[in-house]
Amino acid sequence: MSDWILLRGLTRETRHWGALPGVLQTAAGIRPVAMLDLPGNGVEAAGRAPASVAAMVAFMRERARERALAPPYRLLAMSLGAMVAAEWARRHPGEIGALVLINTSMRPFCALTERLPPRNWPALLGMALRWRQAAYCERTVHRLTCNTSAARAADVAAWCAIRASAPVSRANALRQLWAAARYEAASTPPACPTLVLSSAADRLVDPACSAHLAAAWHVPHRRHPWAGHDLPHDDPAWLAATMAWWLASAGVR
Repeated sequence: MSDWILLRGLTRETRHWGALPGVLQTAAGIRPVAMLDLPGNGVEAAGRAPASVAAMVAFMRERARERALAPPYRLLAMSLGAMVAAEWARRHPGEIGALVLINTSMRPFCALTERLPPRNWPALLGMALRWRQAAYCERTVHRLTCNTSAARAADVAAWCAIRASAPVSRANALRQLWAAARYEAASTPPACPTLVLSSAADRLVDPACSAHLAAAWHVPHRRHPWAGHDLPHDDPAWLAATMAWWLASAGVR
């Protein structure tokens, strides 16, 4: 059984992984040894989120050391978390043994209008203006990121409860967004085995961003046919099966 660290994205925390950790372990033999929150989210909500991905890497490395986690780390990360994972691998290649990057977008491989399609700007502005209205914001997040709607009411209620117990400040959300917008990835691929995953029906980020990244780095890319940006929410079984296939085919131990 392989051990992995999981990193979520913009304003999301470990509880937003939902069913995925259990599915990974039971269906694919992948054990999430740690689920770490980015600064400003979850258990780190009281702190100040840095405005650069590089500073987030330094923060995550310190948290991994505090948890007595031993490198090389295997990182499963999505969106902003995937940028942190990629930068971690660039700055400290000896610490990272494998990367799985989900629905991320990075300069210089993607245009701004691919990373943040203009059709979403009004919704994001509305969230910024109504940040204290939890139900409004979480419904908007669900609409933009999830393509399975059968449990929408339960999802939104659970996310509102998460938000109430560990609220992300508007200032931290904006700093995270600024860090993501400014981040520029290395032109060369990570030294470790890397898999890029994307969702063909991602409404938040153009799925072409993942295709551009995988092509530039010459790494494997698998696309889910119908999931939204929050692929772990929409189809955790597909994610677990795809990771298991890749780990076996790439010989990752």
